[in-house]
Amino acid sequence: MSKERGWGGEIYAGLVGGEGTGDSRSGCRAPGMREGTESGEVPEQSKDHTSTMAEPGKPILYSYFRSSCSWRVRIALALKGITYETIPVNLIKDGGQQFTGEFQAMNPMQQVPALKIDGITISQSLAIIEYLEETRPSPSILPRDPKKRASVRMISNVIAAGIQPLQNLSVLKQVEQEKQLAWAQQCICQGFKALEQILQGTAGKYCMGDEVSMADLCLVPQVANAERFKVNLAPYPTIKRINEALLNLEAFQVTHPCRQPDTPPELRA
Repeated sequence: MSKERGWGGEIYAGLVGGEGTGDSRSGCRAPGMREGTESGEVPEQSKDHTSTMAEPGKPILYSYFRSSCSWRVRIALALKGITYETIPVNLIKDGGQQFTGEFQAMNPMQQVPALKIDGITISQSLAIIEYLEETRPSPSILPRDPKKRASVRMISNVIAAGIQPLQNLSVLKQVEQEKQLAWAQQCICQGFKALEQILQGTAGKYCMGDEVSMADLCLVPQVANAERFKVNLAPYPTIKRINEALLNLEAFQVTHPCRQPDTPPELRA
C-alpha cells in the first residue's frame, strides 16, 4: 500500500485518500493525446506542499496526480484558461502528506483538492468548480437554462456523492481485502446503471447536449476509476461514448493524471 505501482496492479496502487482517487488501467495516454498545452496549461513546477512560497497572486492547486477529484478541478482550470501552480500532496508518501499538521490547518478534511485563489482557500471539488464558474464565467460550464443547470448539478452529484465515495480508500479499508474489488465494482456498476439512464435523457455529444459542462468534468475521472477496477463498460454505451469524445479535447488531455508535475517518470505520457 505504500508504493507507487503503476496504473494496474492491486487496488490500493492508485486509489488513496482525498475526496477520491483513481487511475486508468488501460494505459497512461488518453485517446488522441497530443504534446503541448493550452492557455490553462499544467504548470511546469512541481513542489512538495511544505516547500517554498508560490508566486504572489497566482492560484495554487493542492493536488495528487491520481486523484479523480483533483482531476475535475484541473479540467475546470484548463477550460477557463486559468494559469496556476500545482503543489503536489502525495497521498502515499510518509503515510500520506495530507495528514500533516500544516495541511490540516489549511484543509481540516485532509483531502485533495484544495485551491488557494483570490485570498481564500476552497476545498471540495464541486465547490471549487462552482466558485470558478461564478467568478470567471467564460467559457461557461453551467447552462443558462435553470432546468439544464439543475440537471448538470444532478449528474455531477450522482458521481461525486453517489458513486465515487463508495469506492474510495476510506471505505475499502472497511472491507475484507479479498472482497474489495467486488465491492468497488458493485458500487460503480450500480451507480453507472442509474447514470446511463439519466444520460440517455440529457446527452448530446456530451453529458448535457453538445456543450462541455461540470457534469463532464466529473464523468471522465470516474470512468478512469471504473477502468481501474476492471469494470466492463459495455452495458453503459452512453457513458462510454461521451467519455471517448471528451478525451479528445485538449483540456482533458493536458490535465490527465499521466501528465502532471508529480506523475512518476514511468507513468508519464
